[in-house]
Amino acid sequence: MKVWKGFAALLVPLLLATPAVAAERMITVGISQFVGHPALDAARRGFIDALKEHGYVEGKNITYDVQIALGSMANANTIARSLVARNVDLIHSISTPASRACVNATKTIPIVFSSVTDPVAARLVKTLDAPGGNVTGTTDQNPVDRQLALILELSPKTKKIGFIYNSWEDSSLAYLKQLRQRAGKRGIEVVEASVSNTSGVLMAAKGLVGKVDAIHIPKDNTVLSAFDWVVKVCQDNNIPLYTADIGSVARGAIAAVAMDYYRLGKQSGEMAYRILKGANPSTMPVETLKDVKLYVNTGVAKKMGVTLPPAVVKRADKVIAN
Repeated sequence: MKVWKGFAALLVPLLLATPAVAAERMITVGISQFVGHPALDAARRGFIDALKEHGYVEGKNITYDVQIALGSMANANTIARSLVARNVDLIHSISTPASRACVNATKTIPIVFSSVTDPVAARLVKTLDAPGGNVTGTTDQNPVDRQLALILELSPKTKKIGFIYNSWEDSSLAYLKQLRQRAGKRGIEVVEASVSNTSGVLMAAKGLVGKVDAIHIPKDNTVLSAFDWVVKVCQDNNIPLYTADIGSVARGAIAAVAMDYYRLGKQSGEMAYRILKGANPSTMPVETLKDVKLYVNTGVAKKMGVTLPPAVVKRADKVIAN
């Protein structure tokens, strides 16, 4: 004990004379997500994982304030204001409604959006190549031509396609416009069923029974939140169901050709990392994934009376059998 005390006595002056090492600053990132469903949840996980790969570990040098608006624009606006009031270092907004709320709430805090179909039409950025202001991110614009071609390949007798969407979602309106144009050229009618909230999805699906040959669901936050109701109606009435969200194939759609939202979220995370290291979002072009994935569900296809061609199953990136 005497030896330890003597050593300690010598050590104390040395410690006092050594300059203190500055603690690493804790970064705070606010995440505003419009609604909870597999695609957006995957995008959020991808975003966080990307930053983790760059050394940002939650609880050590970064804190996430994750808030979900439950499909309410009023909630989205409140969340955006709360993140600005907290003066977070960066905001990650997931979906068009959440992004619009955040962009309206601040012109100074950097915003990286994800899962936004048309950021220019949504007035989030000036152009895709030169966003301007404090905003940039990733777009999830889906290949409508390939979606339509897939539906006709699997359900070749289709003449009328039901389309359920929230008319307040800019991304769904943009998708619908493209689908109408592409389908019209093939002599196919798009039968619309719009909803304003999740409680209207079941009745919208029932309203299409007997009027359409297939139903196609876009990456619509409202409809995907009540997707199980659409699946039930389609299975009960033998209506083929297709979607623009690969995450929904496991939930009851026959097939989808779409982006991997986890990878899209990781791409947004990479952009956020560059901004945290000093990059200017105003000069960072909006990015997108160059490749898409084909998911098919053989079990659901049988339940809905569709026989999947072996060639489609063979080229699928993922085959689900439930």
